[in-house]
Amino acid sequence: MIGSAGAAGAAGLVLGAAGGAGTYAATREEEPTALTTVGSTEAMFHGKHQAGITTPLQARGHLVAFDLAPGAGRKEAAALLRRWSAVAERLMAGEVVKGGPGHDTGVALDAGPSSLTVTLGFGRTFFARTGLDDQQQAALDPLPAFSSDHLDAKRSDGDLWVQIGADDALVAFHALRALQKEAGSSARVRWQMNGFNRTPGATARPMTARNLMGQVDGTNNPRPAESDFEKRIFVPSDDSSASAWMANGSYAVVRRIRMLLDDWEELTAERQEQVIGRRKADGAPLSGGSESTTMDLDRTGPDGKLLIPSNAHARISSPEKNGGAAMLRRPFSYHDGISDDGTPDAGLLFVCWQADPFKGFIPVQRKLDRGDALSPFVRHEASGLFAVPGGAGAGEYVGQRLLES
Repeated sequence: MIGSAGAAGAAGLVLGAAGGAGTYAATREEEPTALTTVGSTEAMFHGKHQAGITTPLQARGHLVAFDLAPGAGRKEAAALLRRWSAVAERLMAGEVVKGGPGHDTGVALDAGPSSLTVTLGFGRTFFARTGLDDQQQAALDPLPAFSSDHLDAKRSDGDLWVQIGADDALVAFHALRALQKEAGSSARVRWQMNGFNRTPGATARPMTARNLMGQVDGTNNPRPAESDFEKRIFVPSDDSSASAWMANGSYAVVRRIRMLLDDWEELTAERQEQVIGRRKADGAPLSGGSESTTMDLDRTGPDGKLLIPSNAHARISSPEKNGGAAMLRRPFSYHDGISDDGTPDAGLLFVCWQADPFKGFIPVQRKLDRGDALSPFVRHEASGLFAVPGGAGAGEYVGQRLLES
């Protein structure tokens, strides 16, 4: 379905303090053993691209949109992005935040950086609020309406967008609190969504993640090793049609997709596989092979019927059926309890990345909208589109090339 490839964490040993080790031993019969951990893994703040786009899938995530406060403009926005960047740099390095409204709360004092990433972007409304209308890109034009949309305006869009990811829940929460506090009087939270994925190291070997439908999710994602990956996912630095501030940046489409799990789980495993077009056990295409085997979209069975049904999700969303359109899907699952009707409020915080959403997400979603077998089992409840500029260089803050242009 929609998703991203997972990754194994870096190895390292954690030796607990005497008190912590003693508490652990008192609650289990066996003696504690040294743990393999990803706590020491660090993502770099400075770079060609912002972290959190090609970073391996993380166990915990927070997606937050902010609106600038009434009266706040370009000056206040620049100061906020400068503060956010400074805090993000320290937190991603596993350092304590000192002084000011972001004074460290101590929530993550015992942890390493845990692959923490902070990714910052701008919504369409940001440009009018800051007097930068002439810098707004056509790629930020509103997404079209789709038949599966049941969008809540209060949980959609926003002037500013922050994606936080980490392999430890406390590290992710710590970063969330620090950034919210740094917003001060300049911006207020518009909406917040909290997500999770499988923890690195929870499987015997690195493998593609599963979503809450139990499906292997992200098999067909473009990979950095592919020759056209950069061109598909990031705005080229020599693109004359784009403003210089978006060089090496990417566009994020964010959708809160409710999975109608009660209905889905009434299907047999075989029927679920027909809906998706892949085997549930290992993600292999129904045309045969392993997970990495290219789908044979023309292969038929003894009865003459296509092995991968004509309306299967994997078929309709494949680049082969969409003129090569591709996007890097990097979601989080979510579960927000039980709705008033007794059904689980759970699904996917879908985040996809592309150099141009009109060549990535939109054509694929339009195709899915016209006959995807998965559509009866999902509902899009919130939406946003954000311009995420390239990474900050040493001594820069994210968005500096836009706000100081």
